Amino acid sequence: MVLSIDRLTKTFGSKIAVDHLNTEMQPGVYGLLGANGAGKTTLMRMICGILEPTSGEVLLDGQNIFEMGADYRDLLGYLPQAFGYYPNYSATDYLYYIAALKGIPKISAKAKIKKLLKIVGLLDVSNKKIRTYSGGMKQRLGIAQALLNDPAILILDEPTAGLDPKERVRFRNLLSSLAEDRIVLLSTHIVSDVESIADWVFVMKQGRIIAQGCIRDLVEDVQGHVFEMAVKPSDVGRWETATTVANLRREDNRTILRIISEDMPSDKAVPVPATLEDLYLYHFPTERSE
Repeated sequence: MVLSIDRLTKTFGSKIAVDHLNTEMQPGVYGLLGANGAGKTTLMRMICGILEPTSGEVLLDGQNIFEMGADYRDLLGYLPQAFGYYPNYSATDYLYYIAALKGIPKISAKAKIKKLLKIVGLLDVSNKKIRTYSGGMKQRLGIAQALLNDPAILILDEPTAGLDPKERVRFRNLLSSLAEDRIVLLSTHIVSDVESIADWVFVMKQGRIIAQGCIRDLVEDVQGHVFEMAVKPSDVGRWETATTVANLRREDNRTILRIISEDMPSDKAVPVPATLEDLYLYHFPTERSE
């Protein structure tokens, strides 16, 4: 199974949201990393067939997904940033409703719904109304509905938003177990989620993929641009204004800064190994990630 993106472009008036993208995906976990407004959601909505491209196409094994129609949608699971639900439904009722929309027979849906509710940690509250759920619980329900039809292609737009750290670990483990025989595309600006599970990472900025590869190779690109140096606490503000400070920590009466910079910021700075978060801040210096 190969999902190909061929010269994919989407414009809204004079704004170019996605700009002539070319790539392909096979079974595995792909992280789509970028700041808000980078074009991630627009790209995912085109991959899902919700938005029609201005030009270019999305192909599954060589066939245009819009020409495939329902055959493609049957293979797809999608969790948008904000998914619709009925607040007076219980989680169980909601999933039965989604199963019916996806054409899943009620007999088959029963066991699947129970299994998914257990996986996402909602089985004990499955008969409570969704309006009583916390934001994280609603997000977990969204993940369950995306998995209902056992999709071959799973598209998740900011799926860990609203989840606490323990829930995010559980979700990442779930994705890893699902990815053996399906394509999983995970969009996020939370670097730690991508770093934990992605086989391949796309870095997207202003509608373009500006870097892609496995994490080890991507991080190699910013080696030599990451430094640590000790400064007086009173000087921290000056360095935060002049450079991209990825992190700081206190040691005795000094502050150790982790700085992302094209050049060595000071003769007191020491090069240190780079991480995926450093790569993110290298490309998005005004953004902060988890």
